[in-house]
Amino acid sequence: MLTFTHYLPVLSSVVSFAFAIVLFRHWRRKPEAMHLAWWTLGVLLYGVGTLTEAVTALAGWHQSVFKVWYIAGALLGAAPLAQGTVYLLLRRRVADVLAVILIVYEIVAAVCVALSPVDRSLVDPARLSGNVLVWQWVRLFSPVPNTYALIFLVGGALWSAWRFSQRKATGNRVWGNILIAVGALLPGIGGSFTRLGYVEVLFVTELAGILLIWGGYYLIERRRVVPAAQASA
Repeated sequence: MLTFTHYLPVLSSVVSFAFAIVLFRHWRRKPEAMHLAWWTLGVLLYGVGTLTEAVTALAGWHQSVFKVWYIAGALLGAAPLAQGTVYLLLRRRVADVLAVILIVYEIVAAVCVALSPVDRSLVDPARLSGNVLVWQWVRLFSPVPNTYALIFLVGGALWSAWRFSQRKATGNRVWGNILIAVGALLPGIGGSFTRLGYVEVLFVTELAGILLIWGGYYLIERRRVVPAAQASA
């Protein structure tokens, strides 16, 4: 039986796509800012992942939708967002090398997932799970990008929050980075509940996560815009 919670992935997708448009417009104003390009891609894929969950919850399980979900959500996850943070924290040459490695790795992993047969006897009509993949070894690809995201997205945001806390008049950047770190952690927490059969928890944490990340981005950018506006007054 469908409840209000099952419709939350629809809202998460709408929020993600709207946020992606904001990021894309920001990137177009600063095309040299590679972190904005990667963040745009990351938020867009976040929306694609939650959209596949919405389709499954409302219309039932479909193999093509499942494969898209696994690649966009379980495999890629927050890695593109983390790569954006890499461009902010590391030297451009190092970030470029890591980006190439990430792209090649994800392409190989995605092809393997796409080619893997599916055991339909294991399909849960109301829940998406990698258990249905016949080639279970392809699931070994996902810990690498997820760890990458944990280190650079969550860790990078917390490190930035600590760094800005040591300076004066940077409160917005401190709280903005904290919001991003918490928002990045929430979907992973929700995914743990999904493995226990509570998929509704994931729907809640995904929505809360993207809202917190957007909120963090807004606080950080507001901090940059306000002083500039004051200087020109």
